[in-house]
Amino acid sequence: MPVPGLGLLTYRAPADAQVHKGARVRVPLGGRTVVGYVADVHAATPEGQDLRDIIELVDDEAFVPPDVVDLALWIGEYYASGPGSAMSLAMPPASREGRRESFKTIRVYEAVPAADESATRLGPKQRAALDFVRSQAAGVTAAGATAQKIGADALRGLVRHGLVRVRDDVVMRDPFADATGGGARWSVDRPDAAEPVLTPEQADAFRRLEDAAAAQAFKTILLHGVTGSGKTELYLRLTRRMIEAGRKVLILVPEIGLTPSVVGQFRSRFGERVAIQHSGLAEGERHDQWHRIRRGQVDVVIGTRSAVFAPLDGIGLVVVDEEHDGSYKQDETPRYHGRDVAIVRGRAHNALVVLGSATPSLESSANARSGRYDQIRLTSRILDRPLATVRIVNMRDEYAVRGADVVLSRALVDAMTDRLAKGEQTLVLLNRRGFATVVFCRQCGASMECPHCSVSLTFHRIQRRVRCHYCNFAAAVPRKCGACGGEFLEQAGFGTERLEAEIKTRFPAARVTRVDRDTIRRRGAITRVLQDVARGAIDILVGTQMIAKGHDFPAVTLVGVVSADVGLGLADFRAAERTFQLLTQVVGRAGRGEVAGEAIVQTLYPDHYAVQAAAAQDYERFYLRETDFRASLHYPPAVAMINVVVKSKTSDGAMADAQDLVKRTRHRHPHGHVIGPAPAALAKINNEYRAQFFIKGQQRRPMRLALLAALEERPELKRRIIIDVDPVSVI
Repeated sequence: MPVPGLGLLTYRAPADAQVHKGARVRVPLGGRTVVGYVADVHAATPEGQDLRDIIELVDDEAFVPPDVVDLALWIGEYYASGPGSAMSLAMPPASREGRRESFKTIRVYEAVPAADESATRLGPKQRAALDFVRSQAAGVTAAGATAQKIGADALRGLVRHGLVRVRDDVVMRDPFADATGGGARWSVDRPDAAEPVLTPEQADAFRRLEDAAAAQAFKTILLHGVTGSGKTELYLRLTRRMIEAGRKVLILVPEIGLTPSVVGQFRSRFGERVAIQHSGLAEGERHDQWHRIRRGQVDVVIGTRSAVFAPLDGIGLVVVDEEHDGSYKQDETPRYHGRDVAIVRGRAHNALVVLGSATPSLESSANARSGRYDQIRLTSRILDRPLATVRIVNMRDEYAVRGADVVLSRALVDAMTDRLAKGEQTLVLLNRRGFATVVFCRQCGASMECPHCSVSLTFHRIQRRVRCHYCNFAAAVPRKCGACGGEFLEQAGFGTERLEAEIKTRFPAARVTRVDRDTIRRRGAITRVLQDVARGAIDILVGTQMIAKGHDFPAVTLVGVVSADVGLGLADFRAAERTFQLLTQVVGRAGRGEVAGEAIVQTLYPDHYAVQAAAAQDYERFYLRETDFRASLHYPPAVAMINVVVKSKTSDGAMADAQDLVKRTRHRHPHGHVIGPAPAALAKINNEYRAQFFIKGQQRRPMRLALLAALEERPELKRRIIIDVDPVSVI
């Protein structure tokens, strides 16, 4: 039953009925009727339980493929969420209510063959309408009739006379339909574009990947290639080999709206046999794409983490592009990791799984070094283009000379001036949105805090409002301080909105555009920006980490990073890893064309190993230093970890419940390490206080079982607890 917190339930099937795993059934639950999915057709009757009957078999065959049902059950167990929450992930749109396929239809008018009109007197308009309908072998839609100035009354009259009939045609809601005009959502290459010639390094990598795929046995390969080394071309060629062999391909990307070129490249190579699955589609589009996949009408599915549940049969290749990206981890129950679930799905199909990245996660690198994964390296860019040269600017020196309010260093301003003069493009990254990070009172020093969360409110100048980026609370900036009544409210810190304003002031003739969550809310907005960059309509692109993800901008020769260390101060064991990955990825956007690239990194911590390693594009140096740090403090990948957060209406209540749960868990897992509890880094979110503890060890199963057993003794906590197995963040 796709109900959070609910385990598997057993019902009695109708006599002589054939029930299939993955089929939907209508069953009683308490005093109501719900739609559930069959997880097992041979379940034993629980001892002493009087079974209730299935009310109705909604499907006479599997609706969700059995292997996807198994995948959901595995998620429910591994991530300690239960089968109900996990099964909801695999459900297509509108299936919860037990509705069958619900496609959009369009009314079409067609002439009745050999209809006798001798006894019918037609007026001039009806005669013209009939002649036009007869001339259209495929029929005429209402819109087509209107275009010919044929009114609805004339058509209805012809239907009454039996000269024209009406049919309803199914119309597939195609998310690719507007891919060639204004407002395009995907960048589609020319279908006749020739495949590029592989470099020797690419060719060798492709041979190894091709051999692994041909074996039709499960294997995971980490494809570690520097930015611009041509990993996507290898995915495309490997996909063609799979299609030729009659097998299907699943491609996962972190955020499909931020990498439309990937979708476009696959669409241009493989045409209509490509489907997409992600939450950004309209529900109707997602519904139609899901059913196309289920009916076997596609060879390739591309999507975000949820696409791992696509009803795709006969999978031969699974690709997880940018496998290190935190977007693959779901931040609500069940907190699954799309990359790891993709590997499990690939194993079930005896498929080749390829994890691609220029900055692999420490977990994936550790698995490759231990022999659990194979590894293929691409160390050079295509056409032997050099990696960008990197300069580190110590902002303490800038502040000493120019004051603490400096946003752009002299080095970055000079470099941007030079690029504008040459007609080249610049990317400027600041991974923090808004205009100012704090609004405070100059008289008493109090800052504006979110009334629901333990965070400062961020000022957005265009809206003239402050906003919480956790619960979305927003308010107008008051005239006076709420604490002391002082009238001097000032702003400190800065985000992308302030950075954009600073650049526009400094370079008034430049065409400047900003990309962050505040500017790309409208559908297709990010694609339009990327297309403007590609055609040279933007001189300077300002943005958050969105602009660092996989984009190929040949005319960008300069990348500036403002506040490169903005994430280093977070109370999270992955802070250095995320900083290194972000810097390496964004620096890789420069110099991908014929002109060599340069990056300028502004930081208060120029000697930090994450900054130094990113500047040198030296993954090995970072990996060795970071794994030593993690091992010394017993953090992943040296150990497995579960992050547990207990919520309550009071701080004391959260701590007391967490302490009790820790005590019960330690009792059941005496040889493990249960650390805490303590107030969470974000101690209050959306009016709930949070306490936190960690469970660490070498084996996840006994850790999970100990926690779940402890929770069974405190069932009232189940709705107030977050269980995060293999956390990506502990904030």
